[in-house]
Amino acid sequence: MAKIALGCEPVVGSLTSSKKKEYRVTNRLQEGKRPLYAVAFNFIDSRYFNVFATVGGNRVTVYQCLEGGVIAVLQSYIDEDKDESFYTVSWACNIDGAPLLVAGGINGIIRVIDAGNEKIHKSFVGHGDSINEIRTQPLKPSLVVSASKDESVRLWNVHTGICILIFAGAGGHRNEVLSVDFHPSDIYRIASCGMDNTVKIWSMKEFWTYVEKSFTWTDLPSKFPTKYVQFPVFIASVHSNYVDCNRWLGDFILSKSVDNEIVLWEPKMKEHSPGEGSADVLQKYPVPECDIWFIKFSCDFHYKAAVIGNREGKIFVWDLQSSPPVLIARLSHVQSKSPIRQTAVSFDGSTILSCCEDGTIWRWDAVANS
Repeated sequence: MAKIALGCEPVVGSLTSSKKKEYRVTNRLQEGKRPLYAVAFNFIDSRYFNVFATVGGNRVTVYQCLEGGVIAVLQSYIDEDKDESFYTVSWACNIDGAPLLVAGGINGIIRVIDAGNEKIHKSFVGHGDSINEIRTQPLKPSLVVSASKDESVRLWNVHTGICILIFAGAGGHRNEVLSVDFHPSDIYRIASCGMDNTVKIWSMKEFWTYVEKSFTWTDLPSKFPTKYVQFPVFIASVHSNYVDCNRWLGDFILSKSVDNEIVLWEPKMKEHSPGEGSADVLQKYPVPECDIWFIKFSCDFHYKAAVIGNREGKIFVWDLQSSPPVLIARLSHVQSKSPIRQTAVSFDGSTILSCCEDGTIWRWDAVANS
């Protein structure tokens, strides 16, 4: 397992805001009484860059950000099971480019919604427990990956409904998997993290023929020769508690635990010994009052900034392109007091959304000339 490399001390960012950009609240919506766990802009299709989705309770809702802070409701889906509680949502598309919404939660069933035709496209059953995160492969947006309480990560083809790979087993996670992410340019690579305090990097390179086969499979999805990937190529213990969010930043990884900070580190692999290597911690981005788990950060399309909420309803916007780290803005509002479970940043970074434990959605817009 990768140990923290000795050497340079990580550079810790200052919480003094640079005021590089100013944002102001332009809208606040009360969606319902149940907590909202996820919010996501559509980065898959440029026609829908201003469209976002939220999940909370047994509901998936689609909105559009309009001029002047206006938020329009486009669609709403209520799951047939009133006890379902969705934890995650991701935008994907089928091979024709039609927009799909992929959601999962406490029931462990992945619902694929055809947003164009406003109907359920497919339901994926396979996980043995609740689903904590779903992410879409940006280079092949018909592929999604899901992280589950059942200690596994699964790769799915949303077009054909096939479970292609299961990342679990001898070298897999030993507790709930809380977050997963595709590498932005290396199509074979994913990173996952969870309640076993580790971040694991997996490679699909040896199994890529199965991924290709999933697009042309005509038999029943259940007959597909799903493969187990039992060993990650790298395991890192960068945190000493649950790791509930990880994102690639190029070949580096941003991850957070319950220690009031996001950490940027570099996985340094040993060529001939899979799983071995060291994790070089480069930078730390402090986030006060961020000591409860299941708070996820998000980035704009170009990964210029990381935006995260905390348990007191405040938002921190960190510049990802600077060293030492620069706090672009600290956002707070007298009425925003509830824990922010997730944020979403628009394509160009001009709008920030937060979804909260009290069922509210907040919209912040960058002030012109700031």
